[in-house]
Amino acid sequence: MFGEEELVKVHKARAGIIGNIIVACFGLILARLWYLQVYKGEQLHQFSIQNRLRKEVVWAPRGQIFSRDEQLLVDNIPRYDAIITPQYLLDREVTIPKLEQILSLEPETILKLLKKNANQATYRPITVKKNIGFNELAQIESLNADLPGVSVQTFISREYKDKEVGAHLLGYISEISQDQLPKFKKRDNFDYRLGDFIGQFGVEEQLDRFLRGVNGHEFVEVDSRGRRKRYINTDNLFKGIEDEKPNQGMNVRLTIDRDMQLAAFNALEGKVGSVVAIDIETGEILTMVSRPAFDPSQFSRGLTPEYWRSLITNKMNPLRDRNIQEHFSPGSTFKPVTGIMGLEENLVDENTDVVCTGSLKFGRKAYHCWKKEGHGSTSMVKAIRESCNIYFQKTAMRTGIDTLAKYAHMLGLGKKTGIALPREVSGLIPTEEWKKKRFGEVWQPGETLSCAIGQSYVLSSTIQLAQAYAVIANGGKIFRPQLVKEIYNDKGEITQPFKAELVSDFKFKNPNTLRLVREGLYQVMNNPKGTAFFRRGKGLQMAGKTGTAQVVRSSADKVYQKCDQLEYQYRHHGIFVAFAPYKNPKVAIAVLVEHGCSGSGAAAPVVEPIMTTYMKKYQPELYLENLELEKQAGTAAPAPKAAPVEVD
Repeated sequence: MFGEEELVKVHKARAGIIGNIIVACFGLILARLWYLQVYKGEQLHQFSIQNRLRKEVVWAPRGQIFSRDEQLLVDNIPRYDAIITPQYLLDREVTIPKLEQILSLEPETILKLLKKNANQATYRPITVKKNIGFNELAQIESLNADLPGVSVQTFISREYKDKEVGAHLLGYISEISQDQLPKFKKRDNFDYRLGDFIGQFGVEEQLDRFLRGVNGHEFVEVDSRGRRKRYINTDNLFKGIEDEKPNQGMNVRLTIDRDMQLAAFNALEGKVGSVVAIDIETGEILTMVSRPAFDPSQFSRGLTPEYWRSLITNKMNPLRDRNIQEHFSPGSTFKPVTGIMGLEENLVDENTDVVCTGSLKFGRKAYHCWKKEGHGSTSMVKAIRESCNIYFQKTAMRTGIDTLAKYAHMLGLGKKTGIALPREVSGLIPTEEWKKKRFGEVWQPGETLSCAIGQSYVLSSTIQLAQAYAVIANGGKIFRPQLVKEIYNDKGEITQPFKAELVSDFKFKNPNTLRLVREGLYQVMNNPKGTAFFRRGKGLQMAGKTGTAQVVRSSADKVYQKCDQLEYQYRHHGIFVAFAPYKNPKVAIAVLVEHGCSGSGAAAPVVEPIMTTYMKKYQPELYLENLELEKQAGTAAPAPKAAPVEVD
């Protein structure tokens, strides 16, 4: 037929074009397959693995904390938190009510939490409830298929073996806050993230960079809804998808003695106060207890609003470390400082007698001794033994406040001790210049009389008093208080040892100064007329000083009013500082009992069990020898009874 050949030619041409197109398409497909399977095959295979894997943090254990004799004080235990990953939360109306029922949460609690964190990336988990119980954990795991986006995350929590004992010293850890992130990143040069736990108080805070380990990570297989299926061993997978084991933090051995800590804590039962015991030859802190206290484990487990409220509404301020964060008038425990000044400045000597009639008139004001009828003719030793106000006030009349301040500073008072704990207060030893700057007024001579017996502007902390009496006991050496003996890794290798640090060594000019002051302190406890004679304990051979510091100034008609008749907040503080053994001193202990009325009645009884624990543990032969000598001499400590109460 006409034209068929032309039509065939046209179709053949078109068929050739179509064939070429088909071949080209197959070529492109093959090229693409080669590109995906061969050229990009390894990378895409890696992506496919990553799509079914989830990277989870493996928290590094913090270093453990031990006492000086290697008793475990702080350990690590697992903690489980219920979390939601919004990216995989598909059916909120079904999942959230189920989870709230399992966790015993109020309705709408989780929705409010999700709304609060709506601005963060959806792949970042949100903690719904911390420290869930095993029953809640089992329910979540068993209903895993019905709770898409819900999982359980394991943390390593802190366990403080003795709970409230030494809580302020050891401190606690808690989750870093949004406000703390930039501050701590700059301080530690470390990439902190929300959810990280850091030391927030005490040793945990001060040594956080040693105790904190380095977190690792692992990969787990998840389904399309983000539900965890199984752990994946990534050892033979592609580069970049590898588990990383966490590195445990360094372990710390403290200078603290656990047995003495327990003795101090129990001795303060029912009292508000603080205790510090210090090794006078090294400055090592043996005991540091403050009451009331708190349970630091509560912070790392997930602090409940109820427990936090109970702490911040407690009028006794259990969160404050009374050893270093509070200062107070030292009362009569300051009198040995005035005595040292008098002897060193040749204002008095061992033959100087001062007549105490019970009061001293200076200008228009009358200064009273705690003993209404007075002490009569009084020497330095007797003045310390019986805590005569008038002796030390008359001594101070012959000089000025600046001279007294010089000797107080030499003993470490009125300035921070330098202990490796944050928030230490400096206390106060006034001077003429200080008053001029502070109040714009000239120092009055009568003010020196009050300062001479530890009142007026004079303020000290418990740790400062312990350090000052350590200086009297060791002959003038001030050591920086030490809390850490050594830091070592999990292999037991010591990475950072700590040694005694001598701050100053004061040389006494008068050879009789320390002899007379120490003799007076010894008679306080070992002479029947001493203010703490009935608190000396068996086999201890202690020397010490009682102190009773007024909280508010008493009017002339109420100077001798009984303390226990006052309202609690107006009662005097009771203070006691001691060192032992007397002939070869090893340890000094300071105790403050707030509103305890007297040092002899409230604070001195706290020292005895602590010192007894020390002697039995570190000086057992001398302790038994002292017991035997007391028995032979018939001077064993009598049963406690009401002791003289001095009120400055």
